[in-house]
Amino acid sequence: MSEQTAALALSDKAAEKVRKLREGENNPALKLRVYITGGGCAGFSYGFTFDDVEKEGDSHFSNGDVEMLVDPMSFQYLVGSEVDYVEGLNGSQFVIHNPNAQSTCGCGSSFSI
Repeated sequence: MSEQTAALALSDKAAEKVRKLREGENNPALKLRVYITGGGCAGFSYGFTFDDVEKEGDSHFSNGDVEMLVDPMSFQYLVGSEVDYVEGLNGSQFVIHNPNAQSTCGCGSSFSI
């Protein structure tokens, strides 16, 4: 586990949503895992899941009592990003504000470097 405080941020809104989801699952050990996969209309896609186990090589970020994990492969594409939670007319979702993305798709869930 490594702590990279300036490399990736979890917004207050995203942290609050994770707290509510943890309460709903009755599992305070759950952490938000953020990852990148190949595919999507712009080349790479963002993924979000919950995990209560840190894997070897994971980077670890916190906002208060909420923890976020990123695997080494994904981390290189996410340096400098902020994970946020937005609610709008199209629904509610976690989003990533990624300064490394050269282009994104219309829905914001995929990008290219």
